[in-house]
Amino acid sequence: MGGDLLLTGGRIFRGLGGGFAEALLLRDGKVAAVGARADVEAAAAPGTRRIDLAGRAAIPAFNEAHMHLLPYGLGLVQANLRPDDGVKTLDELLSRLRAAAARTPKGEWVVGRGYDHLVLDIGRHPTAEELQAAAPEHPVYIVRTCGHMGVASTAALKRAGIGHNTPDPQGGAIERKGGALTGLLQERAQGLLKQAIPEPSEDMMVAAIERAGRDLAARGFASASDMNVGMTAGMAEIAAYRRALAEGRLMQRMWQVLAGNPEGIAAEAWEAGLRPDHRHDMLAWGAVKTFADGSAGGLTAAFFEPYLASAGGGTGILCFTEEEQHALLAKYHRQGWQLDIHAIGDAAIEQILSGMEAAGTPDMPVLGRRHRIEHCGFLNADQRRRMKAHGIIPVPQPTFIYEFGEVYLKVLGMERSAASYPMRTWLEEGHNPPGSSDSPVCTVDPFVGLYAMLTRQTVKGTVIGPDQRLTIEEAVHCYTWCGAHSQFAEDRRGTLEVGMQADVAVLSADIFALEPEAVRTTQADLTLRGGEAIFDRHGALMAEAAQ
Repeated sequence: MGGDLLLTGGRIFRGLGGGFAEALLLRDGKVAAVGARADVEAAAAPGTRRIDLAGRAAIPAFNEAHMHLLPYGLGLVQANLRPDDGVKTLDELLSRLRAAAARTPKGEWVVGRGYDHLVLDIGRHPTAEELQAAAPEHPVYIVRTCGHMGVASTAALKRAGIGHNTPDPQGGAIERKGGALTGLLQERAQGLLKQAIPEPSEDMMVAAIERAGRDLAARGFASASDMNVGMTAGMAEIAAYRRALAEGRLMQRMWQVLAGNPEGIAAEAWEAGLRPDHRHDMLAWGAVKTFADGSAGGLTAAFFEPYLASAGGGTGILCFTEEEQHALLAKYHRQGWQLDIHAIGDAAIEQILSGMEAAGTPDMPVLGRRHRIEHCGFLNADQRRRMKAHGIIPVPQPTFIYEFGEVYLKVLGMERSAASYPMRTWLEEGHNPPGSSDSPVCTVDPFVGLYAMLTRQTVKGTVIGPDQRLTIEEAVHCYTWCGAHSQFAEDRRGTLEVGMQADVAVLSADIFALEPEAVRTTQADLTLRGGEAIFDRHGALMAEAAQ
C-alpha cells in the first residue's frame, strides 16, 4: 500500500531535541515533512492518505534494544509461570504444569518459564520431586524468570544424565542437599540439562520469530534484538532468521547478537563466513555476547560486597576467570564485533570493563566501537567515568525495578537497590542508555518500562531511588533514539525528522499528558515500519484505502 501518508490531529514527538509537531508526512518509507500542520499539508501530494490522531500521540516506533526474540516466540506456546500472570503459589505452578502435560504426548518434554521463587508462597524453588509428581509421564524443566537458573524434574535429570555425583561445571552450580539433587541448576549448569531437550525445527523457529514479531508490533516496536543467537538451536537459528526475512515473516528491524561463550556459536559462525554488518536494515549481525555473572534475584550476580546475610550471603558467581573472559573480549574486539556483555553486579562489571579497556590497541581503539555492558545494574562512579571515557554504553532494563525491585530489597537492601540502574545519572552524564526489557525475563510491554522510568516504583508501589526518575520525554527518548544509537542506527531511525525512516507508533492516548499510572496501561494503535503498517488495531489504514 504505497503513496503519501499524513498524520494530523495530535501531538507528534519528533525526538528529545526536536520536541513536538502538529503534522507528519511520510513518503517512500521516510519522513518527508514534519512541523506545523499548514506547512506539512502543503507538501502532501494529491490523494494522500490521512490518519486523524484524534488527540492521540505519535512517536518514533519503539526499539527493543535487549531481548531474546526467538526464545520469546518459542515461550509464547510454553507453560507461562510468570507472577504477573497469576503464578504466585506452588499449587498454581504445579497446576499449570499438569495442564501442559495433559496436552503434551507422553514422554515429551514439558517446559515452563517465568516463575519467581521469592514470590511463590513457599518462598523457595520447587523441587525435582514436586515437578515429577505433577507430570509423572514427562520430563519437566522450568526456568526462573531471570533465565539464569531452573529446576528439573527427577525424570528430566535422569534424561540429561545428571546424578548426585555429577561435578559442577565451571561458572555453574548443581544444588544438592544432604548429598541429594534438589533439581536446581544455576548458570552454566543449565547447559547440562538443555542439551537433552530436543532442538526446535526450522519450521518451529520461523513460526516463533513471526509470532514474537507480531506480538511486538502490537506493542509499537519496529526494531528489536535477539541477544544470544544460538542459545537454543545453534547455527540453525541463523538459517531460521534468514528464512524468516526471505519469506516476509520478520516483523522488526533486527539487531543480532551471537552467543559468544565457548559453548556458543560465535566461533563457528566466524568460520562459516559471518561478519559484522551494522548497516543491514532488517537483519544486522552486529555483536557478540558473553556472560560475566548471573542475576541479583538468583543471588548469582557477582558483587564485591556480599548479599544480605538474611538472604544467604555470598558474592555471586563469575562465569569465567578474568584471564578467560579477557581473552574472549580481545578476540571478538579484534574481529570487529561490538561487545554486548552480560554483567549485573559491580564485580562482574569490573571484570568486563577492565577487559574491554585491555582489548583496545592503537590501531583498534575501544572508543568509537560502542561496546555495551548489558544490564549494568550495580556500578560505581569510577566505573561510570571509565565507561564514558571509552564510549561504552550501559544497556539497562528499567522494568527490573518494577518487577524485581522487591527482590532487590530482600537480598541487597534499600541503599544498594536505590543506586541500581541509575537512568537519570546515565542520561545526564551522556551515556545514552537504551530502554529494554530482557524479555522473556520481564514483560516486553514498553509502557511498563516507561512507567518504571517515570516512577521507580515496584509492583507493590515501593519507590526505589526516586532521584533517578525521568520525564516522559526522556523515557521515550531512551526507548527510541538511545536504542538506535546502541545499534549504530541513530542516523536512520529513533527520531521523526526529515529523511529518517518512517518507523512510527500511534498510541492509544497522548502519553505526554497522562499521569504515570495511565501511561502503564496505554497501548499502541498503529505501528509503521518504513511507512507500512505491521500492526493496525482499528484498521485505520485499511479504512483510508477503502475511501
